[in-house]
Amino acid sequence: MKRLIALGLRIAAAVALVVVPFGYAVTGNHTDVLLGAGCGLAIGVAVGLRGGSGSRWGTGILIGSLVGVVAAFLAGGLSVGWGIIILPLGPLALGLIGGFDRSSLSGYGAVTRETFILAVLLSLGLIPGLVAGGVDLAPLVAAFPLGAVPWTALLIGLVSRRREGWDNVRPPWLLVVGAAALPGLMGLLFGFGVVQEDIGLSGIAAVLWIVLVIALPLLALPLTAFLAGRAAAVWLRPRLQVYGQLAAYLRVMWVPIGGFAVGYLTIIFLFAGFYGMLERFSPGAFAGAGPGVADWLSFAFFNALAQDYAAVVPVSVGARMLVGLHLILSVGWALVLFAAVMTSIEPKLARIARRQTDEDPD
Repeated sequence: MKRLIALGLRIAAAVALVVVPFGYAVTGNHTDVLLGAGCGLAIGVAVGLRGGSGSRWGTGILIGSLVGVVAAFLAGGLSVGWGIIILPLGPLALGLIGGFDRSSLSGYGAVTRETFILAVLLSLGLIPGLVAGGVDLAPLVAAFPLGAVPWTALLIGLVSRRREGWDNVRPPWLLVVGAAALPGLMGLLFGFGVVQEDIGLSGIAAVLWIVLVIALPLLALPLTAFLAGRAAAVWLRPRLQVYGQLAAYLRVMWVPIGGFAVGYLTIIFLFAGFYGMLERFSPGAFAGAGPGVADWLSFAFFNALAQDYAAVVPVSVGARMLVGLHLILSVGWALVLFAAVMTSIEPKLARIARRQTDEDPD
């Protein structure tokens, strides 16, 4: 239990690290950011925990981040209505799940089950944003993903039934009846009376307005989101496997990389002190230096990368010689340590390469 809690917290932290900064980059509305974060966290943590401690935690982070980013963008970047925000989120997540694991969507029953689970998660994820925003009819908005389950499952089943491994081609009649409830309810809410009285349309014009405003979004948004999510997951799946292969190499190189970083930062810290001491005993050796240590640390850091730091400029001969010595030591440290590290870990890297070749001869 403790392991699952820790895993869920790690997934939530990773999703929040992606969604929250993106949300504030597209909008200053806290409610919109909270909406995206809530949906992303609910989906990401659930998908990750369903895979236990295996590789599904990475899939949970990816799917949760994408769903959260899309929700924040629709709410804050495009400022669309709640129906436009909610309709594509569940199908998008379902398309990503189906693209990464085709066996999870093997028939109308499996699609309905997965759609219902995602709808419950989305309803929970919407609650913080709805409460913080003081949205009217918040319970109805939060329940909207659940009401759209049959409609979404039927549409996704119709576009997936030709795929290999699909159980049944014809949808269950109960699913068809349940799916008809959503457009029927939307027709009642935005029926001919509303169209005629509030908008001033009647007859064929009213029918066309209802089709354009209600029917097309109900069809286009879920289908587009599902197909886009499935295509993205199918494209990403083989490319993300590269990171799994890199993990073995990174475990071997982690200690040498840490040793290099310690030495590199030590050189930066030492020369920051040297620069400050030179300016203290020879005022005017550097132009633009402030009284604190922050400028010296920044100046030393950029010098170690052979980059100019505009705020501080070496003026005297001694300052320029000190900068040159710093560059020589930094470059020398990188070259010498790199050669030493590669010599020491080359046998381990060769063993990893042979093992991966034996496991995947293609």
